[in-house]
Amino acid sequence: MADTIFAPATPPGISGVAVVRVSGPGARHCAGLFGAHALPLRSAVLRKLMDPQSGAVLDHALLLRFDGPASFTGEDIVEFHVHGGPAVVRGVTKALASVDGVRLAEPGEFTRRALMNGKVDLAQVEGIGDLLVAETAMQAQQAVALMEGRVSRLAGAWRDALVSALASLEASIDFSDDGVPDDVIDTVASQLADTERSLMCELAASRVAEQIRLGFEVALVGAPNVGKSMLLNAMARRDVAITSEFAGTTRDVLEVRLDLQGVPVTVLDTAGMRAADDPVESIGIERARARANQADVRVFLVDADTDAATLGVPVHAEDIVVLSKADRRSSGLTNAVSGLTGQGLAALLDRIHQVIGARTSSAGGLSHERHRDAVVRALSAVRRASPHLVAIPPRVEVASAEIRVALDAFDFLVGRVDVEHVLDVVFARFCLGK
Repeated sequence: MADTIFAPATPPGISGVAVVRVSGPGARHCAGLFGAHALPLRSAVLRKLMDPQSGAVLDHALLLRFDGPASFTGEDIVEFHVHGGPAVVRGVTKALASVDGVRLAEPGEFTRRALMNGKVDLAQVEGIGDLLVAETAMQAQQAVALMEGRVSRLAGAWRDALVSALASLEASIDFSDDGVPDDVIDTVASQLADTERSLMCELAASRVAEQIRLGFEVALVGAPNVGKSMLLNAMARRDVAITSEFAGTTRDVLEVRLDLQGVPVTVLDTAGMRAADDPVESIGIERARARANQADVRVFLVDADTDAATLGVPVHAEDIVVLSKADRRSSGLTNAVSGLTGQGLAALLDRIHQVIGARTSSAGGLSHERHRDAVVRALSAVRRASPHLVAIPPRVEVASAEIRVALDAFDFLVGRVDVEHVLDVVFARFCLGK
C-alpha cells in the first residue's frame, strides 16, 4: 500500500490562507486525528483543528475531502485550508509528520501519483509544470493547452491512423494466400503519407512553441555610447545597466526579462560595436556579436553618421533599425527613440511585439525538446516504412515493424512506455505541494 503523503501547496510566508494537502489511504484518518470527523464529500466545512498529541487548538480551518479515484491523484485527498501564518502551517505539518505511515511529499509527488494512477499522461504533466512557472499570459495559455491534452490528442490521432494501417496490413497477411491486395497497399501508403505530412507540420511549428515557453530574445545592437544601456533601463523601468558618457562601459551581455503584452521576451544589452584595443572590451564585443546573431530579433540603434550594416552584425528583414537619442533630435521623427525621456519607446515596443507576434501565430503544440525527439523518431520510422510498401514484391513485414516503431514513439510521447528515466527530470521543476 502506498504511503500517505502531505505538503503545503502554497508558498511559505505570510498570507491570508495556506493549503496543506494530504493524499493516500490515510488521508481521512489524518483529518480524524485532528478532530475533523465526518467530512462530507466535496464540500468545504469549518472545523477546529486540534493537535493530536497535546490537544491544543491549532487553528479554525476549512477542510475539503475528495475520495479516490475521483480526485487529482486518484487517491483519497484531504485539504486543510488554514490561516496563512508560518506558525500555523508549521504546527499542522509537524502534527501530520508525527502520524505513523504519513510522510512529507517529495517535489512533484502529488502529480507523479496522478500520472501513475492514470489521471493524466506525461505530456499533461509537463503542461502542469509549465503552468507553475509561466510568467506571461501567452506562456500560461500554451501551458493550459498542453495540460488539457493538446499534445495527447495529436499523439492519439497519429496513433489511431497507424494502428488502422497496421491492422490492414496484418489482416491481409493473415487471411490472403496471394499476397497483400493492391488496394490495401494503396490505402496504407496514403495513411502513412497523411501521417508524415501532419508530423512534419507539427515539427515545423514546434520551434516557435518552445520559444514561447522559454522566451524570445531581442538584442540591442549599436556603436559605443549610442544609448543602448539607457534604453534597456527604460524598457525594464529600473536601473539594470550602468550608464555613463564614457564609451565601452558595457562589456558583458546584460539580460532583462519582460512581459511584452503577454509575450515573454529577454532583452539583451550588448557591448558597443567598434574596433577596440582593450582585450577585455574586445572579448565583450565578440560575445555581443555572437548573442546578437543568435537572437530572435535585433534592434539596431544608430545615429545620423552610422549605418547599421557597418556594425558587424547582419541585418535581417524583420530586424528593427531606429535612430537613438530622440530627445536631441528635431521633433516629429517617427523612427527615433530616447531611453532618457521615453520618447518613441512605446512605438518601439509595439514594433517588437508585432514582429514576434507574427511568429507566435504559427506555434504548434510540441513545446518541449522531448516532444520533438519522440515525433522525429516516429517520422523517421514512417518514412522508412513507406518504401517497403512500393517495393516489388511489397515487404509488408518490414513496413509493419517500422510502423510499430512509430507507435512506440507515440506511446513514449504521452508516457505509456519507457519513460522512467525521464520522470525525475520532469518532476524536478515541481514545487513540494504539487
